[in-house]
Amino acid sequence: MRAVQHRTFGDPADALEVVDVDEPHAGPGAVRVVVGAAGVNPVDWKAVRGAMAGASPGDPVPGGARTPGMDVAGVVDEVGDGVGDVAVGDRVVGWAASGALAEHAVLEDFARLPEAVATEQAATLPVPGETALRVLELLDVGEGQTLLVDGGSGAVGIATTQIALSRGLTVVATASEANQDFLRQLGAVPTTYGEGLVERVRALAPEGVDAALDAAGKGSARDLVELVGDPGRVVTIADFSAGDLGVVVSTGDDQRARRLREVVDLAAQGVVLVPVARTYPLEDAVAAYEESAGGHVRGKLLVTPR
Repeated sequence: MRAVQHRTFGDPADALEVVDVDEPHAGPGAVRVVVGAAGVNPVDWKAVRGAMAGASPGDPVPGGARTPGMDVAGVVDEVGDGVGDVAVGDRVVGWAASGALAEHAVLEDFARLPEAVATEQAATLPVPGETALRVLELLDVGEGQTLLVDGGSGAVGIATTQIALSRGLTVVATASEANQDFLRQLGAVPTTYGEGLVERVRALAPEGVDAALDAAGKGSARDLVELVGDPGRVVTIADFSAGDLGVVVSTGDDQRARRLREVVDLAAQGVVLVPVARTYPLEDAVAAYEESAGGHVRGKLLVTPR
């Protein structure tokens, strides 16, 4: 099968290549899918660069080669031992244990897709949707409270905003000037990020902010703590240094399969709809990763093998 792989860490343009590799197969508890669409997340290109492994550009990848990417939606064509809730021909979404940028992928954590959720839409859900639910659980916010989302036009910010609004929260969300109307259409109270954020948010939410999410990782942690008044009520998924301020740094836990099923249900209900910003063919995966690294994507980028 065709797959995108890298043998060394570095910038995607230098490290990634499309190659022919042996097909993976589903082990116990797993399924294999014909990949319909793979989602692109910031963590994906960071992993290629070595940021998640502490590697330097040019360092070899352990094991010789790696197919990047996590979020996958497709049709099951192979079922491993012990899997009883899906069958060959079912559509599923989940995390690719074998790497997402390929014609086939093996999924160990997955959820069956209802008819109401299209395959490409499903590929936007795993990382953004699971992260949104995890953050809202950590912050323990509810109806009548105000949530600040820094990075509101990215996939995680969009999913968090949509779920929070569905639960009766007021959401103040930041984005560039170009995305202010988009945030407003979601139902959020929009503002820009950067210098003067504290003053702008206080003007928009004079009764205060109950909790905050840093989904952008652009150095806003001190401002978010000042606005909320308690670093324990601020969660970041993108600024690992913010833990020094007492901010909660969240990278995941063992509940992602449960949350994936929940976010698929929310998508079927129309609560969560992460827009597809652009779709790239497998041969242009480098361009998708470079666009993601540019940091101005509204919604989610996808890669399709066919």
